[in-house]
Formats: sequence, structure tokens, C-alpha cells
Amino acid sequence: MSQVKENDTVRVHYTGKLTNGQVFDSSLEREPLEFTLGQGMLIPGFEKGVIDMKVNEKKTVNIPVAEAYGEVRQELFYEVKKEQLPQEMTPEVGMGLASKNPDGTEVQFRVAEVHENHIIVDANHPLAGQDLIFDLELIEIK
Repeated sequence: MSQVKENDTVRVHYTGKLTNGQVFDSSLEREPLEFTLGQGMLIPGFEKGVIDMKVNEKKTVNIPVAEAYGEVRQELFYEVKKEQLPQEMTPEVGMGLASKNPDGTEVQFRVAEVHENHIIVDANHPLAGQDLIFDLELIEIK
């Protein structure tokens, strides 16, 4: 039986959890995730976890921060004056915001703090600073 190797295209069912057991994402209620290893489309720890798996094999991988979304970076926190926000918006901690770059790409932020005249937004990935756990099941090697 063949095993997953670099550059293979695979289909995987997964459930992603925080170390406290909270599930943050799962493919079990939809189609398996299909990707080609080595293209950098997924976090490094996820790809490493799939290497050498066989079809129908299940396993759990623990992914440290460095192989997940990295540490929380302070330089990705920005102050935004409330007057720059849409007038009808009432910002709240945890609220998601989006902004367009001059090149048309979109950047996602979360409101980290709300002050009288400004807010602090966080552009880190929501899972930055977290060790992650993934339950994996290899469905297919294409």
C-alpha cells in the first residue's frame, strides 16, 4: 500500500482543535480537504502530519505554534481612529473587520481594544500563538 510523499495530491478529512479541546474547524460535514503537498497552501505542521500516511489511516497530530500560525506579532496591531470607521459601526472587541489594500487585496482584522477615540485592530491570524491538534484521516492519494 502506498504512503503519502512530497508533491502528492491527497484528500483528507480533519478536525482541528485547540489544546483545551475546543473544535475550531472540521471537514466531517463536507467534502474532504484536497491539496498538493509542498505548495505551501497549508500550515507546515499539517503537511508534515500527512506525510507517510496510508489510505484509510487515522491519526492525531500535535502542531506547535512554530509549525502552525506562528507567534502573535505585536507589529500587526494597529490604532485606527473611530472617525475612520463607517458612521453606523459600533466596534466591539472580537468583531471582524476588513480593509482593502491599494492593490485591491483584502486584509482581515479583529478588534482587540475599544477606546473613546480609537480602536486597536489585530491583523494576526486568529489562531496565532496557539498550539493546535488535528485528527486526520487520509481518504485518497490521487
